[in-house]
Formats: sequence, structure tokens, C-alpha cells
Amino acid sequence: MRIHSLQHVSYEFLTTIERWAKEKKYFVSRTLLYQDFELPGPDDFDLLIILGGPMSIYEEDRYPWLKAEKKFIANAVEKGKLVLGICLGAQLLADALGARVYKNHYKEIGWHPVSLTEAAKDSRVFSLLPRTFTPFLWHKYTFEIPKGCKSVAESEGCANQAFECEDRLIGIQFHIEPSTESLKRVITCCGDKIGKGKYVQSPDEMLNDNSNLGELNSVMNLLMEGIERIYRAD
Repeated sequence: MRIHSLQHVSYEFLTTIERWAKEKKYFVSRTLLYQDFELPGPDDFDLLIILGGPMSIYEEDRYPWLKAEKKFIANAVEKGKLVLGICLGAQLLADALGARVYKNHYKEIGWHPVSLTEAAKDSRVFSLLPRTFTPFLWHKYTFEIPKGCKSVAESEGCANQAFECEDRLIGIQFHIEPSTESLKRVITCCGDKIGKGKYVQSPDEMLNDNSNLGELNSVMNLLMEGIERIYRAD
């Protein structure tokens, strides 16, 4: 399997997903959208992973590359590619599928429990995951569930945590890829934007909850193995 990622900032990348891919001996490539870039052709990858970032999907004036990225994602969907969107990436995927992206009632920053919906039981990917787990979250925007897709995860602070379409298009609002080092990078780069809120943790709380990383690494493995099965079946 050839995996290509879209990276929006220098401090958020595939991390543990790349480690998983290399152990599987899969080819991994990336586009750094914040630098001069050239996007691959649709025949150059099998799985597209759209990563997170601090920007809104509507900030095209500030981040002009968003226009090209949106067209690229829409083309990948049209060509029948496997697509995984994470956080901002899920919002961009939802937008490509015609759904609204908007400010959530709460910001979610830190470690917060997520539960699977009943619809997840019929998913070839999410049925492999535990019914409840604690991923890492850092967002203030959310998405509507795109038409024809199903909601497969939710949390107390955000009703739409994940969606799935046609077994090949997956959007997750939460992060499955962090490591201790990547958490430190994000906090260093974005710590001044944390603020306060019902579902907002302090940097110390986020870093001291390292026990969650082991659970999350297992969730990442299960989710990626589900995607791998779909790739092999197709």
C-alpha cells in the first residue's frame, strides 16, 4: 500500500501511523502544504491521510494552498481512493462531501473519552475498535455528518466525532497518532491558544496523562488494520 499524507504545519505529522506503515513496509510520501509543493497524481497513492492543523478550512485568504488542497481531496474522493481525515483533515473531507463545518459549542483540548455509536457495529473499521476509548483532541470546529455517511463516534463535548462513507472515506475529529514528543511539539507551538473551558486541559494535564498513549496506540493499530483490510479486499 502506498500512503500519502497532506501536512499543514511543521509540527503535526504521521508520527505513530508512519511507524506502523514502515513496520508493514508500506511506501510513505507527503506533501508539505506550508512550503512550495507539488501534489501527486491520483495513481501515485492508495491511501490519502489528511492531517490536522490550527487553521480553519475557510481561511483561504490566509492559507491560499487550501484551494488546491480542497480540489485535490475532492478528486481523490471521486477517483475512489481510501481517505482518512484527522481533525482538520476530517473537516476538509466533510467539506469535500458537501457537509457544513462550523464552530462546536465547546472546545475540546486534551484527553477525553469517545464512544462508538450503534452504527459503528456494522463498520469494517470501527467494529474493530473498543466501544469507549480516550483519544487526544484539539479542536474548536466540528462537522455535520455528510449525506450518505454514518456517524460512528461521539463524545460528551462533541456529538460528531467520526463519520464513515462507503467503507473507504473516514473522518475522525480526534487524534490517534500522537507520541510524547509530538504532544510536546503541539503544546510548545500552540500552548498560548489553549484558553479555558469545560473540556480544556492544561499542558501539565495533557503531558501527565501518558498512560493514555498506550491505549491510543492500540486504537491506531486497530483502525489502520481495518483500513488495510479494506485495501486488500479491494
